[in-house]
Amino acid sequence: MSVIRNWTASILLAGVMFFGLQCYSSITSLKFVQLSDVHFYTGQDNTTFKMRAESGKLLDDAIEQINETPNVSFVMFTGDQIDYPYEKELSAFLPYTEKLNVPWYFTFGNHDTMLGGYLNPSLYIQLVNKYNKNYKFETTYYSFVPQKGYKAIVLDSIIRDRLTSNGRIGEEQLLWLDNELKNSKKDIILIFIHVPLLEPYNSPNHRLLDADKMQEVLNKYKNPILVFQGHYHGAKITKRENILYISCPSLVSYPNAFRIITVSNFRKKIVVNIENKETRLKNIQKLAKLLVFSHNLYTGEEKDQNATITIKK
Repeated sequence: MSVIRNWTASILLAGVMFFGLQCYSSITSLKFVQLSDVHFYTGQDNTTFKMRAESGKLLDDAIEQINETPNVSFVMFTGDQIDYPYEKELSAFLPYTEKLNVPWYFTFGNHDTMLGGYLNPSLYIQLVNKYNKNYKFETTYYSFVPQKGYKAIVLDSIIRDRLTSNGRIGEEQLLWLDNELKNSKKDIILIFIHVPLLEPYNSPNHRLLDADKMQEVLNKYKNPILVFQGHYHGAKITKRENILYISCPSLVSYPNAFRIITVSNFRKKIVVNIENKETRLKNIQKLAKLLVFSHNLYTGEEKDQNATITIKK
């Protein structure tokens, strides 16, 4: 009788261990960096808002910190890589990116290819291709799979037919976005966009003009969707049901920071860890703080800087 009991207990224990191993092995994590609004500039003057004369030093420091961080899969620049839309500015910016130890991608910002500049999207992409082996895209919006179970969607929110800081997605791109989401219903969606879908603070002259139409598209889908935004230079994290909106601070403006994102994929949920990484160049950061009108507007609250958020599947 005791032999039967021991045999039964062994089977049950083995079953529990197998189930636990299956649950553990189903967990996958993806770590990446969001680096926004670098506003790289070859000149020597700052503005009342941007430490652009120090942009090279700030970028070097950010890249050093990224290279020191283990298990980073990729870096995403979410717009305004350069301050002026000129070929010489982009050509000066790109050699910095060669120092990165991981692949990098980007979305366009309004400063990258604004009306009045000589740098159009086609030339911009052509120049990027010379310095970035991983960048094989020929259009201003695109998608890729950074890891099984994840879909990265990079959108172009820039208006180029007039001088404006507002943004627009447009009908053609919205249809493309809808199709991408339709084909990725079981994936964790990572959307990268410069002009925010959800404003971190109110600014009518900077908002996405067809945000309501894009929101309608996203609301059709129930899998976890993470939206990474730039443009406003402010930190903000907002969760609405299955959609998480993450606005990134600017590297060139106070608090001179970027984000490290870790997404852990469990069977019935995902856990998103958002870490705020400030520059180690504290003298530049102190001066940047003096230049802004309200530094709290850009740092956000503590919950907008570092957070761990769970989204159910």
